[in-house]
Amino acid sequence: MKFVIITIIVGVVLYIILIPLISSVTINIVQFFAILIGDCHDSYGHKDRCVTGAIHNYTMQLRLANADASSELKYNLTEALMFLSHFVGDVHQPLHVGFTGDLGGNTITVRWYRRKTNLHHVWDNMIIESALKKFYDSDLSVMIQAIQRNISDIWLNDTSSWEHCAHNYTACPDRYASESISLACKFAYKNATPGSTLEDEYFLSRLPIVEKRLAQGGVRLAAILNRIFTAKTGIAQA
Repeated sequence: MKFVIITIIVGVVLYIILIPLISSVTINIVQFFAILIGDCHDSYGHKDRCVTGAIHNYTMQLRLANADASSELKYNLTEALMFLSHFVGDVHQPLHVGFTGDLGGNTITVRWYRRKTNLHHVWDNMIIESALKKFYDSDLSVMIQAIQRNISDIWLNDTSSWEHCAHNYTACPDRYASESISLACKFAYKNATPGSTLEDEYFLSRLPIVEKRLAQGGVRLAAILNRIFTAKTGIAQA
């Protein structure tokens, strides 16, 4: 899996740095929050405008370009790769497929220790930022190395199932989103009511979930890119 190291780095950086930047560009294009996987549309009802639809779209662009490299390019492939990486990261963050009623936790105001914020931001940034300070000497490279070690050690027997897509598909984002929905209900929303203060109990019990989702996102993005550039496969459809 030649792309794994790169994509884990991309995944972590997207969570911490790039999500606010890219989301500001795409927030009006893609509706992230859909509790029903088969119901992929934006707030105006446009079909396939959701995070899983975006993964299908940018995977298709890269596949088509790779299949016929001699033809005139119809897509911006740098943009396609950037957005594919972004959305694969997004779909592994549980609250990106949270409830529409609270915009994936964006309208749930909480305190992260002493800091006022919202639940979505806790899962986008603050759990990782706190982990960096508490466990990784505020050094992103140390955190990345720890995730890489876990992939080759405690998660080694799981990586093949993480990578796998049924029917030889290139990507299977509906599966990734289904996992995130379950995690959102079991962990993200649980004990995080409006006005609550989230401290060590919440942080330490949720951090393993976040780190595992980062690892899964990295492994899966690597697998998607390897399939795009080395094999002729299909794209899983809802």
